[in-house]
This record gives sequence, structure tokens and C-alpha cells, in this order.
Amino acid sequence: MNQTLLVIDAQQELIDGNQEASQIFNKEKLIININKVINKARKSGVPVVFVRDLDVAEGEGNGFQIHNEINIPTETRFFDKSATNSFYGTGLLEHLTSQHIEHIVIMGCETQHCIDSAVRTATISGFDVTLVGDGHSTLGNDVLSSEQIIKHHNTTLHGHYNVEHFSIVRNSEEDLFLPTHDSYRES
Repeated sequence: MNQTLLVIDAQQELIDGNQEASQIFNKEKLIININKVINKARKSGVPVVFVRDLDVAEGEGNGFQIHNEINIPTETRFFDKSATNSFYGTGLLEHLTSQHIEHIVIMGCETQHCIDSAVRTATISGFDVTLVGDGHSTLGNDVLSSEQIIKHHNTTLHGHYNVEHFSIVRNSEEDLFLPTHDSYRES
């Protein structure tokens, strides 16, 4: 099965914060888990794709780049986006299709925006998705805490489906590149 790891908006200024926004919730744990999954991907021969948000640090400088504590494989592909949805106007869908990808492991920032839209769009685009439950984070909002947002999305997106393809949530210590979607289909 052809797979990829998709890391969304794991950028320096979004994770560390700036004058207008605080650092991402559970910053240290997020970075550790992203690196853990990248290492698993590399050992499994799974390519890594990063998506960067052009709104972060106005699309330039160190703040725009992937966080400096994240280990980026040399063969990594990058796509830059101007919308919440990683698939909108980026060439990501075309790239995944050309690589015959069937399963996408997703992690990064921010849970209720870019992560949610990527998971949902991937399933309607014909991919099975594994969301790394302890591999995405948020700044929170005025209604829900960061913890509540993450828990809500992990619950909502586990088993989310669009006809034949759906998402499941697994944690970083699991074998994410051994998809278990078929066992869910059979039940």
C-alpha cells in the first residue's frame, strides 16, 4: 500500500507563538511526537510531505519555516497554502494521486482548522486517513480549551467516513504505517 506522512503547518512562529499569539498547546510533546512519527516513516520507507501556511510569519523568514526542532528528511516535499484546506490550490492532491497514495497519516496544526479540513478532504478525495491523535494541536479559542478541541476532534474524526474511505485516530506509539482500516470495514 502506498502511503505518505502529511505534516501540516508545523511552522516555527505558529508553534512558538509571536507578539499576537501564544505558543501552541503542548508544544514540546507535539514536536517530540512529530519527530517520532517522521522517524517511523523513514524506517518504513514512507515519504514525508509538509504543508506550510503562507499566513504564518507573512510567508517569509525563519518564522515561516518548519520548526527548527523538527527533523526534516532530505527528500521531503513541501507545499505552501493560502487557505485553511491543504488541498486547495496547492498541487497536493495531484502529487498524492501521481504517487498512487492510498493512505495518509496526518498530524500538525491547528486541530479545528487545517487538520480537520485535511482529514475530511482526504476521505472525500479517495484516501484512507490515520489522524495521529497525540500529533496535532491548537491555540484553543474563547469557547473551548485546547484539550477540549483536541479531544472533540479525535472523537469526531475517528470513524469519519465518506463512502469507501474514512479516518481513524491512533496515537504516535502505534504502528501508524500498518493501516487498520480494513478491519473496520469488515466489522
